[in-house]
Amino acid sequence: MRQAPPALSESGFGSAWFALCVAFALHTFDEATTGFLAVYNPTVTILRESWGWLPMGTIQLREFLIGHILVCALLFCLTPLAARGMHGLRSLAWVYAVIMFLNALGHTVGTILGHTVASVTFSRPAPGFYTSPLLFLTSVWLMARLRRTARLEFQLPTGV
Repeated sequence: MRQAPPALSESGFGSAWFALCVAFALHTFDEATTGFLAVYNPTVTILRESWGWLPMGTIQLREFLIGHILVCALLFCLTPLAARGMHGLRSLAWVYAVIMFLNALGHTVGTILGHTVASVTFSRPAPGFYTSPLLFLTSVWLMARLRRTARLEFQLPTGV
């Protein structure tokens, strides 16, 4: 007799994915309203002087917002696939979670230090810091869900 697939809550990572999408959207708003680009652009300029190969460039607020809104929309659209535990989305989910974890870490370290590079200082907290704890929590939750559902993925259904 054929068994039904496991419940979405057992096999998927949709709730954690969705939560990270919300955190990322809020973080984008946080960065846009607290002057993130006034820190980011000078930092990138200085880093590129030292490391010409660095694949980062300066951006304006309009580009920043359009790019982040489009990425957020795409990530939100992938939520149903994450809820189903789509195998092909797992690698992207890991990359997404790790990048958001490192993003939160960067804002936290910047807040502690009060600068990015020696010559780019800012008043504390760093721009974008307020939503960093939410990025930490939701990225760790997504990583935990991915680990848990990976174990479920390789278990054979009972009765086979």
